[in-house]
Amino acid sequence: MKRKLSLLLALVMVFSIIAVGCSGAPATSNGEPKEDVIKIGVFEPLTGANAAGGALEIEGIKLANEMYPTVLGKKVELVILDNKSDKVEAANAATRLVDQDKVSVVLGSWGSGLSIAAGAVYKEAGVPAIGTSCTNPLVTLNNDYYFRVCFIDPFQGNVMANYAFNQVKVKKVAFIIEKSNDYSVGLAKFFQDTFKELTGDQNAIVYTGYYNTGDQDFTAQLTGIKESGAEAIFAPGNFTESALIMKQAKELGLTLPILGGDTWETPEVIDIAGGAAEGVVFSTFFDANAKLTGETSKFLEAYSKKYGKEPAAVTALGYDAYILALDAITRAGNAEPQAIRDALAKTVDFPGAAGTVTLDVNGDAVKSAVIKTVKDGKFTYLTTVEPIKK
Repeated sequence: MKRKLSLLLALVMVFSIIAVGCSGAPATSNGEPKEDVIKIGVFEPLTGANAAGGALEIEGIKLANEMYPTVLGKKVELVILDNKSDKVEAANAATRLVDQDKVSVVLGSWGSGLSIAAGAVYKEAGVPAIGTSCTNPLVTLNNDYYFRVCFIDPFQGNVMANYAFNQVKVKKVAFIIEKSNDYSVGLAKFFQDTFKELTGDQNAIVYTGYYNTGDQDFTAQLTGIKESGAEAIFAPGNFTESALIMKQAKELGLTLPILGGDTWETPEVIDIAGGAAEGVVFSTFFDANAKLTGETSKFLEAYSKKYGKEPAAVTALGYDAYILALDAITRAGNAEPQAIRDALAKTVDFPGAAGTVTLDVNGDAVKSAVIKTVKDGKFTYLTTVEPIKK
């Protein structure tokens, strides 16, 4: 009888443990209740053509998470998905984050096309997203749930057109455009509009060559430029193809100034182009020599301690997207997506590592741009350009 009673008590204890694990707080592998968490989604290209850019942004997001691991007294859990540098996969990753993982807010992505592809998913689900380095205006246009911590291409195109006209002193420019890339097509258009206005010449763009993502031979486009009478080249595109353009231009004896956009600030540009990258000029978001806020110093110190090098601009943007998300959650007082969205829309003078962020009516950051060059095999700061006053 005593043995039967002991067995019965043991069974009661087992079923009690199972009941606790199946109801109330979720159980961990050791049976302890799991700490209440707030989930922040991250969708970035970890594979494919844009993987290097995605990796740089995730560095910043993870660093920020290490420095600021909680909000509202709860642990922040990053749910990171690979959008595979593909628009369809970007939409799939976005769908999983909001439907399956039930995140409160999403960060990303490198690549405007990837962000645009995911935008409708976030809008329909009512989950806010904070873009990192996606600069095309279409990312946030007519989407009240997409915001960003970077400037946009109309400003960036204006900055580089002014640089070409006022600093490089050229009046005839050739384009090489990655036609399968929304970012490249859009930035070239904004550069063109400003440059034509500055020169007063509707024929100031003397040649336009196109290529697709993944192309490796640019001989035809560069030969066309050589014969066009161009005085400079504007080639906004992904880092790999842009680096090959620099290298092949040098091999063809083409010595024109080469200008580009923010996607160039990845180590791969210098690794692939080598000496051909010397002297290229591009717009970007941040430089360690242009310290902007108190958060800039915190970021630089933490990044140097962890990685022992200077961060890329997009790494600072990944960091800023994370800390802005936490700030919005704090201002909202809860982790409900709609409350976070409403708080984000009211962001004014938020001190990020890459500068102060004020979000306009479209959810776009109004902030300065940095211009860099490649000198002695390193990305080197040239100047800072303030946002256009309206």
